[in-house]
Amino acid sequence: MEFKEQIQIGIPNDLPPKKERSSAVSHAPNRKQILSKAEKQLAIRNALRYFPSKWHSILAPEFAEELQTFGRIYMYRFQPSYKIVARPISEYPAKTTHAAAIMLMIQNNLDPAIAQHPQELITYGGNGAVFQNWAQYLLTMQYLSEMTEEQTLHMYSGHPMGLFPSSKEAPRVVVTNGMMIPNYSKPDDWEKYNALGVTQYGQMTAGSFMYIGPQGIVHGTAITVMNAFRKVLKSNETSAGKLFLTAGLGGMSGAQPKAGTIAGCITICAEVNPHAAKKRFEQGWVDELIESLDALVKRTKEAKAKDEVISLAYIGNVVDVWERFYKEQIYIHLGSDQTSLHNPWAGGYYPVGLSFEEANLMMNQDPEAFKAKVQESLCRHADAVNLHTEKGTYFFDYGNAFLLEASRAGADVMASNNIDFKYPSYVQDILGPMCFDYGFGPFRWVCSSGNSKDLRKTDAIALRVLKTLKKEAPPEIQQQLQDNIKWISEAEQNKLVVGSQARILYADAEGRAEIALEFNKAIANGELSAPIILGRDHHDVSGTDSPYRETSNISDGSKFTADMAIHNVIGDSFRGATWVSIHNGGGVGWGEVTNGGFGLVLDGSQDADRKLKNMLFYDVNNGISRRSWARNKEAMFAIQREMDRTKTLKVTFPNLVEDKYLENLF
Repeated sequence: MEFKEQIQIGIPNDLPPKKERSSAVSHAPNRKQILSKAEKQLAIRNALRYFPSKWHSILAPEFAEELQTFGRIYMYRFQPSYKIVARPISEYPAKTTHAAAIMLMIQNNLDPAIAQHPQELITYGGNGAVFQNWAQYLLTMQYLSEMTEEQTLHMYSGHPMGLFPSSKEAPRVVVTNGMMIPNYSKPDDWEKYNALGVTQYGQMTAGSFMYIGPQGIVHGTAITVMNAFRKVLKSNETSAGKLFLTAGLGGMSGAQPKAGTIAGCITICAEVNPHAAKKRFEQGWVDELIESLDALVKRTKEAKAKDEVISLAYIGNVVDVWERFYKEQIYIHLGSDQTSLHNPWAGGYYPVGLSFEEANLMMNQDPEAFKAKVQESLCRHADAVNLHTEKGTYFFDYGNAFLLEASRAGADVMASNNIDFKYPSYVQDILGPMCFDYGFGPFRWVCSSGNSKDLRKTDAIALRVLKTLKKEAPPEIQQQLQDNIKWISEAEQNKLVVGSQARILYADAEGRAEIALEFNKAIANGELSAPIILGRDHHDVSGTDSPYRETSNISDGSKFTADMAIHNVIGDSFRGATWVSIHNGGGVGWGEVTNGGFGLVLDGSQDADRKLKNMLFYDVNNGISRRSWARNKEAMFAIQREMDRTKTLKVTFPNLVEDKYLENLF
């Protein structure tokens, strides 16, 4: 049966043969057993409702075995036989170009070259899922193949609730992931309700179909590392031969070595999962694999002596590296961590002293003992970091909840006021004031043709636009524009593409709209051969309310509110987005963040011109307005500049209060 026919069938008419898990791909760790007997029966009942009753006698024990073994029901039997990869948009069976574009993006998220645990439908972060099970995937693709321009598919945490009548102006898909009643957003709530099959953790761009492989974070990481070095180096120094030590080579964190190389330093990235480390090496994202501490010490000293620019992956635990480097007196200029500590008890962070296999076994069979080991490791990890920072290392929290979980473990990471952390978040120190407050964030696009020639053309268009904008830009944003001019001009030679022909760069509202308008014009005149799909990371100016990351530099007390993210997804939905998403959870954890995203298809039409101008403008300026109201001086500058440029924008502006009026009040 051809690919198009299989898509259109959805749940197959005949029960397919049972399929085993493949040993060729990485698998999600077995989740802990948290359901009671009655809840397990409910989970089976929930899973069986996707299938005709004549199959229930076969599937019930099979799903029970999956639940008992893996802690989840993935429905491996229903994995499609065709290859899952981002095909050219013309190959998808669809009644609308917009639906075909969404199908392309879903398959890109599940491509084994991209997805962290593809057979468990997890794209990155250990639990960042596109769907909960394969039945949801099959039904969603079928619905998209049937969708007209006057229907919207509503999706509840991976489950396609159905196609509903709407209008051409409405989004084609509306996605929610993990939207819990507030009192049910603790880690064990995710374990329970995900096991029941009623919610999922969509991470950020996993459950919103906008992940583009590790390139999606390479750019932000490169910008962060470059600016971190600018903070610690003298004006006449370069980052060559300087050391950046971190951990994690999984989905998002796999970008770190490539970003370090672009930033021009020595990057050492520890990873306990050999499969993940080797995957990044084979993809060319890391230069060398090293399996012993002795060899790592020797190679690091050699690289420093020669002022090399190189990335080294150490297959082992980063705590051992921090401790050994201190004994060896190896100076670390920058330190961070990007393990998935939003998910500390289920494979997001592996404790020192246990092998990868031992840890996976313990987290499933003795979760309380595993939790204790993780917390012991975090304390030891923090102690080692503290020793290095006393010698001058600049350590920053990379938004992965490292400091948050370390503090909960009792580690020495609190400032003297016992309220703040002793180390800043990278958003507080770097990306917040330098990028987000000015409106610069991770704008991205995908060439739906799958043609690398189209990607090169879009690179050239974006470069031309940025150079033009830089000529008239104020001094406050000259550096941001120049960093992105350098990035896009070197993007092809840095071999950033994994999966779809995609690109990312940081741009403000003006830049995003100008680039998008030029793309749409190029589609209309045939310079680009197929539609372009626009999107962004949720890690952006407006999309995410996250007090320990994206909004950590909001100091008016509102960083624990989620109004901005909610307004963003609602505002984008009626201003022209092709699809929108809103999630509980993300890079820093379930219950710790609310984040939203969008997709927008450019098809060369005047309608696309109108939508992109309206939607991209709001998508960015909503966040700048909130940041300005919080009295962030960079955001106040940016929104005033936008009001001067756009006469129909009128934003409530804060009046600043002098300290002298407050000092003796209480």
